[in-house]
Amino acid sequence: MTQPLSVKCKLIVPPDFRGEIDRTMQGFADACNQILEVAKRENCWNTTKLHHLVYKPVREATGLKANHVCQAIRRVIGNAKAVKQIHKFRPTSVSLDVRTFVYKEETQSVGVTLMCGRVEFKLSIGGYQIALLRGQTPTSATLNKTKLGDYFINFVVDIPTQPAGKTPVLKSSAPGDRDAQTFRKVIGVDLGRRDIATTSRGESWSGKQIQSFRDRYSKVRANVQSKRTRSSRRLLRRLSGREGRFQEWLNHNISKQLVQESKQMNASLAIEDLTNIRQSLNTKPRSKVERRRTNNWAFYQLRLFVGYKANIAGVRVIFVPPAYTSQTCVRFVLEKLRNEGIPGSNRVIFGLSSHLKAPVRRQLNSHVGESPLKSHTVDAAVKALPLR
Repeated sequence: MTQPLSVKCKLIVPPDFRGEIDRTMQGFADACNQILEVAKRENCWNTTKLHHLVYKPVREATGLKANHVCQAIRRVIGNAKAVKQIHKFRPTSVSLDVRTFVYKEETQSVGVTLMCGRVEFKLSIGGYQIALLRGQTPTSATLNKTKLGDYFINFVVDIPTQPAGKTPVLKSSAPGDRDAQTFRKVIGVDLGRRDIATTSRGESWSGKQIQSFRDRYSKVRANVQSKRTRSSRRLLRRLSGREGRFQEWLNHNISKQLVQESKQMNASLAIEDLTNIRQSLNTKPRSKVERRRTNNWAFYQLRLFVGYKANIAGVRVIFVPPAYTSQTCVRFVLEKLRNEGIPGSNRVIFGLSSHLKAPVRRQLNSHVGESPLKSHTVDAAVKALPLR
């Protein structure tokens, strides 16, 4: 099995060809906008049927190459499925296939088909990109232009992955242990805003830094936007993307550490499925600040990063429902789970580290008293409940 990865490489573009790339991007955007109008008017979202409707008129109107028009049709259909509403395509990128580009490993260059014909550009890349592209023959790529006017090409390569297999099984066979039983080796991960991620082994990554970073930039943006001057707009362009880049860097680091720990322990990762959590939270009366903080919560990005890193490393990832995982009393949690008929509710302690198992086992046997554990520790433990 393989895992597709995107490798971002900078192009060294001579000044003579910058206008040709911009002309191709503008033609590609115009083609996408024309195709989108026809698709909406005819209510046609099938790639083959839409191709028969728009191929010839779009080629005559834009002067694009044949495969560029085909990629524009696929771009429109793909975006229509991914987002609720498409407003307008901008001339910032061009989708490429195996017929419109070729990567040459020996010279570290790429040949791209523009409206003027095939042009070869040198790549300005480092050892990380070279290692990922070694021995690869990419068949899909995207040519992009940044706000600063630099040109990049994103190659899609297939990285071989290790088989994840089944969740490892362990057996507690201590002498005289009446509670000895077979269980799965799982690291539970609880997601949140105060602590971005907390594992059942007691490790956590605080969200205090990213929260203060977001609050500060929100105030700066509000202050600068109220001025409505040229210099304020220049400042906003300079500040744009900083918050997103920092959040992406942070999620990459957290996901990498989670996958590495799971691989070293030969354990699976159990993460709560927070799909549609914003819809439920936004229906409650809250302040404007709380709504902004909830809507800026990048839990799904962390889930995607963990998913593809775990796929490459051969670590199994399981997504479990988050119901009843934020209770502080283990006895109350177990009663709720058993009433709901969720399987595996008698194995809450197996997601916990060894020094926490004894007090939890005593409490589960007695069914009295309050839990000495913190709520986030119980959250992470309950992630392993539905596993067999």
